[in-house]
Amino acid sequence: MEKINLGLIGLGFIGKYHIKNCSKLDSVNLVAVADVSKKALNLAKSMGVKQTFTDYNELLKEKNIDAVIISLPTHLHEPCATSAAEAGKHVFLEKPLARNPEEGKKILSAVRKNGVKLMVGYPLRFSSTFLDLKSKIESGVLGEIQTAHAVNIASGPFMHRADSGAPRPVPDWWFNKELTGGGALIDLGSHIINLAHWYFGEVESIKSYLGYRFNFDIEDYAICVAKFKSGTTVMFNVGWFSQKTALGVDLFGTVAHASGHRVSPSRPLTAMQLILGLTPTFFAPFLNEISHFISCISEGSQPSPSGDDGLKDLETIAEAYRNQMRLD
Repeated sequence: MEKINLGLIGLGFIGKYHIKNCSKLDSVNLVAVADVSKKALNLAKSMGVKQTFTDYNELLKEKNIDAVIISLPTHLHEPCATSAAEAGKHVFLEKPLARNPEEGKKILSAVRKNGVKLMVGYPLRFSSTFLDLKSKIESGVLGEIQTAHAVNIASGPFMHRADSGAPRPVPDWWFNKELTGGGALIDLGSHIINLAHWYFGEVESIKSYLGYRFNFDIEDYAICVAKFKSGTTVMFNVGWFSQKTALGVDLFGTVAHASGHRVSPSRPLTAMQLILGLTPTFFAPFLNEISHFISCISEGSQPSPSGDDGLKDLETIAEAYRNQMRLD
């Protein structure tokens, strides 16, 4: 199979792991990266990337690049993805698709107009834990799913470094609603709302309660209740307030119940896997999704989750923001 030449735009936390994952795929040549940080670009060079750019538009001019991975802050998703599509590059875009449905539609319009492929980065779709739940739903062994509970509680921007336990510096854009489109609901909620769409189909209605523990202009936790057209009711519980991650889905069916919860691996295990050149358990789904994206380009098939999936998630989130409820 002919190798796909990739460009990577954005070398933040996930971007750096994309470099490592690309090196593990025989079907990929990571030929160029772009980032405003000279330190990040030097790191990429030390990892074998030959071409580096401080302006992603210069990277997009490279004719030998077939596709790009975009892992930029949310406010840059629409201009970057649109420019990539217009340059004839296939696009893998980290979630959420954009800040709002209007921007998402602009991206999809550019993708369709230029005949390129678009995949949205939702690694939970490539985790064995949540693939297993999907199989149980489709097999019917649980009966009809009447209710479900989906949780994604983590530290959000207040992530601690795995090596020292010290907090990471938080970029200003994290707390600017104009740049992010929202807080924990769009950040963490997009993951489990996408899973629920995959499991149950379209949302009929959704309401939300937004919390402000840290007194920011954006919510740092949220609880949503959604009614799906399939008849399933789902409660979503997301938040940035805990260094202890909780990520999982509980399904309650008319025949049986099932749960899938992703357990965070220990730091020593992760460190050992990195030393041995292995893919840490937490990051295996990130490798799997890039592998899927590359296979779809090579085979001419449609990647999933698609841009349409990402837009549906944004539309549901936008409705949740509009339909806020009071709990007092």
